[in-house]
Amino acid sequence: MEKNKKITAYQKKRHRLQYRGTACLNCGHPLDISDKYCPNCSQENSTKKLSFKDFFDEFFASLISYDSKLLKTLTALLTKPGKITLDYVKGKRISYTNPFRFLLSLSIIYFLMLNFSSDFSHYDRYGEGQNRSVFDEENLRSFNFSGVNTSEIISNESKKDLDKLNNVIDTLNFIEKIKRKDSLKMADPIGHFEKIKQKSLLPRVGAKREFFNLLMDKEDIFYFDDIPDKYKITNTKENEFAFNAAKSFARFKKQPGSFLSSIISKLPFTIFFFLPVFAIFLWVIYIRKKYTYTEHLIFSFHNQSLLFILLIISFLVDSIFDTTSSWFFLLIFSIYLFFAMLRYYKQGIFKTIVKFVFLNTIFFILATITLTFLLAGSVYTY
Repeated sequence: MEKNKKITAYQKKRHRLQYRGTACLNCGHPLDISDKYCPNCSQENSTKKLSFKDFFDEFFASLISYDSKLLKTLTALLTKPGKITLDYVKGKRISYTNPFRFLLSLSIIYFLMLNFSSDFSHYDRYGEGQNRSVFDEENLRSFNFSGVNTSEIISNESKKDLDKLNNVIDTLNFIEKIKRKDSLKMADPIGHFEKIKQKSLLPRVGAKREFFNLLMDKEDIFYFDDIPDKYKITNTKENEFAFNAAKSFARFKKQPGSFLSSIISKLPFTIFFFLPVFAIFLWVIYIRKKYTYTEHLIFSFHNQSLLFILLIISFLVDSIFDTTSSWFFLLIFSIYLFFAMLRYYKQGIFKTIVKFVFLNTIFFILATITLTFLLAGSVYTY
């Protein structure tokens, strides 16, 4: 009787015997009637049409499965430095989330939090063509120099005022120099462009970008085709690139806040160009350990994931308690990383300390180079 109840309950599900097929609907692999799942692709062996209830059952089953993996990944990552990577490279992978996907998710979450919590558009007011600052030429020229009594200023302890006065004069002189320089370029634009052509590639592209920015200011040019024939500028790939760079640079000057926001949105994906290079250094200094390059890369992914978890926690703590806790969580990460290297690579404390210092130095150098290229590239493509 008990057996019959179990069979009845079992037959209410999608994989009951009457719906079993002899070939997988997903990959076509031959199946036996006793197979609940395809041994080739793991799809459920069922020919039953998908009902609304079946759809939600599958959705929640996948969600619960992912949650259990996520919980196990977080537990191993937070409590046992290096263990999750050891398990993963030994083949225990089904219990943990994919390290690449996990890191990408965490980095996107962190940078989204950072982007949405910071009003970078606020800085657009300082862009060119926005609200005038005290150093705009019109304000500078309206400064009443004749009404300044120098002796009175000095007697009233206003050396700061004298410094401001000197700054105003210096700024006016700087503006005049730029205007004279631009006037010379516009007096003979064809000759100036011919001189630019004599330069090597990178200085040439930079000089062309400056010249195109000048044309945009003087001629109200928005597209490369708008450049008048009188400048005799041919439609080459290099000239188009320099012109597009000039447009991006002009946008950057007008909207610095929006530019910062766009930079932050690119950072999660930049990490995946940066970490593979860093993994090469791991592979070189641990070359005797016989780990493959990919296994070093997985180690990097797991530790970088832990860093983002700590940064997210730090961000939440700072937001709630109005404090600065990032230094504390970075210290925790440094200690964690050291023990992760000890457990994963199984070398002595002294060797690990030396390699720890070396790798952190390389990490910061690579991060600086990556950010420099990102900033430069973003200015030219914004």
